[in-house]
Amino acid sequence: MSDFDSRNYYLASTPPQTSYSPLAGETRADVCVIGGGISGLSAALHLRERGMSVTLLEAKYLGFGGSGRSGGQSIFGYACEQSTLEKEVGAADARRMWDISTEGMNLQRELIARHAIDCHYVPGHMIVGLKRRHDDTLRGEIENLSRNYDYHSLRLIDRAELRTIVDSERYTSALYDSNGGHLHPYRYTRGLGAAAARAGVAIHEDSWVTKLEVAQIATADNLIHTSTGTVRARQLVVAGGALLGRLVPELARKLISIGTYVVATEPLGARVRALITNNAAVADMNWIIDYFRRSADDRLLFGGRVSYSGVDPFDSARLLRSRIAAVFPQLADANIEYAWGGFLDITTNRAPHFGRLGPNAYFLQGLSGHGMVIAGIAGKLASEAIAGTAERFDLFGRIRHRDFPGGPLLRRPALVLAMLYYRLRDLL
Repeated sequence: MSDFDSRNYYLASTPPQTSYSPLAGETRADVCVIGGGISGLSAALHLRERGMSVTLLEAKYLGFGGSGRSGGQSIFGYACEQSTLEKEVGAADARRMWDISTEGMNLQRELIARHAIDCHYVPGHMIVGLKRRHDDTLRGEIENLSRNYDYHSLRLIDRAELRTIVDSERYTSALYDSNGGHLHPYRYTRGLGAAAARAGVAIHEDSWVTKLEVAQIATADNLIHTSTGTVRARQLVVAGGALLGRLVPELARKLISIGTYVVATEPLGARVRALITNNAAVADMNWIIDYFRRSADDRLLFGGRVSYSGVDPFDSARLLRSRIAAVFPQLADANIEYAWGGFLDITTNRAPHFGRLGPNAYFLQGLSGHGMVIAGIAGKLASEAIAGTAERFDLFGRIRHRDFPGGPLLRRPALVLAMLYYRLRDLL
């Protein structure tokens, strides 16, 4: 997605960052982490804090992938329903997974505070409904999470009150989460990188991994090769997500990468403050969602219009302008100054996919759009497993994950057809 870099608001609104030299020659470390997004940086930071030597390899630059391009929304739970997890692992362990996700929300705020990361964190998140059945679903979600998961930070906002908060006639109700929030994702990711570097993690950018030799016995080292060097490490964490490519085919088969796109308007001052008066992040309940929030400099950041074909739309700004007009017709005259996109990795069941490639090789992927929160705690779980306490990490290995159907040639056409069906459902 490098074509978008010059029009990426997140890059433009971040001060110059430290660059890290590419890997050169052969090096040894206790742990090698592949991927300079939130999950990889969190794993590296937590491992270093446990006293291990860590080398992190990033193909481009820290935050290049979805971690630095997303909508920046911190959302409770996972992309799948809790009922999906209950069917997979049982009610008790689904509750443990839920508690891990809420720990992830607390961890995000803790990391921001502990490392003084200037990422414009703002509390408050809303999921908004567009029709009566959405209202019933939101009400049921609040009751279920309060009764069965002891999650009490949610409240239902009816249409009349919502109209005073979000200045749009489009929405019928909202689930407001005071424990959620939003932030500048690129600043957050780079802040984690700076914290990891200060802790002693050896970070190498422009270090695309070309070959993995994963040890299949616990006493052997993993070998990680780039075009300019090799890392020899007893422990390995693979956290490349949607940008993993063909490096680990058995993981790639469990994912499909989808494009999601965001625009930033010109600074709108009081106009945008009047659109979302509580300054919460907002996402709707459609399958093909709209999501939006205010930026720290009073722009409207608006995202959606995902691409399941693997091809960037010709003009994402034009497509998203039409969505803004549908939600906020009063912004028809607002200029769009930035438009960018990124890929996120989704699994067939939308549940996170964590596991092992070997006795000392771990992977983290498939966060399916909930990476702002889950990526950080995923990295912490990997660090726990490497340190010898794998119970929480291995809990996620019990979730069954299937290959995307259709093989390498037909999987995308099949997904596009499925999404056409869900687009039609959104209209009903």
